[in-house]
Amino acid sequence: MREDTAIVLDFLPNGYVSSFRKEAIVQALGPKYLSLLELVARDNVKININEEVYIGPEKREKIKFIKGRLDYQKLTATARNELKINLEKIASDKEDFFVNFFNKAGAITVRQHSLELLPGIGKKHMKEILKQREQKPFESFKDITDRINLMPDPKRLVVDRIIEEMSGGEKYYLFVKPINKNNTRNRRY
Repeated sequence: MREDTAIVLDFLPNGYVSSFRKEAIVQALGPKYLSLLELVARDNVKININEEVYIGPEKREKIKFIKGRLDYQKLTATARNELKINLEKIASDKEDFFVNFFNKAGAITVRQHSLELLPGIGKKHMKEILKQREQKPFESFKDITDRINLMPDPKRLVVDRIIEEMSGGEKYYLFVKPINKNNTRNRRY
C-alpha cells in the first residue's frame, strides 16, 4: 500500500513552531489510499499548496523523505481547509468507485448497515437505497440524488465520512486505513 504521489495540503518551510528541528515540512494527502502524510522537503525548493509531488521509490525532486502517516489532529488550519477541497475533487474523479459503494454496501451487523455510517443516512434512506439499487444499480451521484427522495448530496456524505475516519476513533472504517496510534512513524502507508 504505497502512494507514488501526494497532494500538498500545507508547506511549512521552517517546520513546526514547536519543533526543535527546523526542517521544511509538507503536510500532504495520498490520493490513492487517502493517507495523510508528513513529508520533509529538500532544502531550497519551492512547493505550492495543491501541487502534486512525487514520493515514490525513484529519485524524488522535491521531497527528501517521508516521515510517516500524519494524525488528522496535527493538520494545520490551512491543511484542513485544503483537505476538504481535495477530497471533493478525488470523490468526483473516482465517482464510479464511490457510487459502487452505494451499489454494493452490505450489513455490518444484524442491526446496522454500512450505508448508515455515512453522515445523514438513517434507516429510512438506507432502506430506500437498498430498494432502488435492487431495481437498477446507481450510475452516478446525480442518479442517487434523483432516485432517493430528500437524499443529501452523496459526494458530500462520502467526503464527510472520509474526514470522520481520518479524525480517528471510528469503530468501522469504510474508505481510510486507520493510523496505529501507538506507532505513527515509519509505518508503511
